[in-house]
Amino acid sequence: MIKKFIAIYLIALSYSAFSQISISENYKKQSLNELQLQRWSHLDLEKDSIPGMSVDKVYSELIKDKKGSKVIVAVIDSGVDIDHPDLKSTIWTNKNEKVNNKKDDDKNGYVDDIHGWNFLGEANNENLELVRMLKKPNDGSEEYKLALAEYEKKYNKVFPLKETVDLFLNADKNVREALKKEDYTSEELNNMPSVKYELFQSKRIMQSFIEQSEGKNFHQDLKEFKDYVYDQLNFNLNKEFDGRKIVGDNPNDINDKKYGNNVVYSKDRKDSLHGTHVAGIIAQIRGNGIGGDGVAQNVEIMPIRAVPNGDEYDKDIALAIRYATDNGAKVINGSFGKDFSPHKEWVWDAIKYAESKDVLIVFAAGNDGKNIDTEPSFPADTKDKKTEIASNVIEIGAINYNYGSKMVADFSNYGKTNVDVFAPGVKIYATIPEGKYKYEQGTSMASPNVAGVAAMLRSFYPNLKASQIKNIIMQSGTPINFDVEVGDDHKLIPFSETCVSGKIVNAYNAMKMAEQLSKEPKSNPKA
Repeated sequence: MIKKFIAIYLIALSYSAFSQISISENYKKQSLNELQLQRWSHLDLEKDSIPGMSVDKVYSELIKDKKGSKVIVAVIDSGVDIDHPDLKSTIWTNKNEKVNNKKDDDKNGYVDDIHGWNFLGEANNENLELVRMLKKPNDGSEEYKLALAEYEKKYNKVFPLKETVDLFLNADKNVREALKKEDYTSEELNNMPSVKYELFQSKRIMQSFIEQSEGKNFHQDLKEFKDYVYDQLNFNLNKEFDGRKIVGDNPNDINDKKYGNNVVYSKDRKDSLHGTHVAGIIAQIRGNGIGGDGVAQNVEIMPIRAVPNGDEYDKDIALAIRYATDNGAKVINGSFGKDFSPHKEWVWDAIKYAESKDVLIVFAAGNDGKNIDTEPSFPADTKDKKTEIASNVIEIGAINYNYGSKMVADFSNYGKTNVDVFAPGVKIYATIPEGKYKYEQGTSMASPNVAGVAAMLRSFYPNLKASQIKNIIMQSGTPINFDVEVGDDHKLIPFSETCVSGKIVNAYNAMKMAEQLSKEPKSNPKA
């Protein structure tokens, strides 16, 4: 998303100088029809020439009418629309809790947690972790210095975008007033007479915006651009803003656990889009003729709201992992991340606790286009970037549908030691709130694709342990034996250097391997 906004920013600069615009593609997209694009992550490289996960092949050749055992998948995220038509039949229900009687019937510490728990309460917007660190007195530590340097870098990057977004918002306002309508098409814009110079400029600016956003959902793109810039300045990077006050707990006390509520989704909050999309990638109903298809069937989604519009708190993530583990989840998806983690030991302890209960955790690798073998990234399953603290965490990078040197998403983090495997994460079609669907991208989308595969494996081969499922996914993937571009600078490196396995996930191969290993209970493949 940010790369598109930067491109738009450059367009605005060129207009401020009254120069002619020139936009060029820096990569060639593989041509897919709409149906293929909506389902590309389910397709097969050999059959379809698209580097999907061969999910359709699993259903058509391996399991067909088989159902498997029920698997609970916890989605630790921003909230999930539990009433979405394509999700509501898959939402986990706590059968040991009576509905809204204001009692903790199952004595798990959470009152009326019928469909999960909301660790954020009524909070929505938040600071970045580095901003929270800078609110404290300067202790002279290296970490404080790094946080300050990163803050200045981020602020200097986003602040100039405010002038840009205001330029586009004003142009859009002028066009809407001229056309006397709130929603207009690119064709209506092109046919609009523009005798006055200001309107002529506004028309040209919006034409360029539409071209950059590929002319489809340009109104939505403009809204997202505005939200991105203003959320950064008003909340994420604003040292005067306190998003946690409304929650009422002490986020620096892991023993202060009586906070939050049972409202995992509310129409009044705008932030549940991300979590709903993640849940849909895993479990939206297959073959029902609406929206997209989920990777796994016979799963229950356990919504746990712990990721705000800003950086998550370590305390919330640690308690969310423990909540999921204690309430029966066998797979946990975590599509979140940050560069600083002041209470990372709480998360490490929670990961180890989940390991002791045989729970697999799937984490997104992050969207900074950086090598996390050498740069900070949390959550992590390592203290020294060399040795894993547990055997139940798998870290996922993102690829797109262009098989070849550009298949690694340019935003995706990578790392020979700290990213385990890659999966589809660009233009993934799934559920969003209020019964709608949308394409989204990020390692946030790659992670639930893998969580779906993990859930499928645990459903049909419940005798396999979490560590075995992790290693199966890594070993059974499709090896990529050529160089790929990574990061903002499009550096060319062997794909084998981007992750531990050197592979992209293949659900068909994983199911075949799992079947073989399930007959050998003592087997434990090494990644």
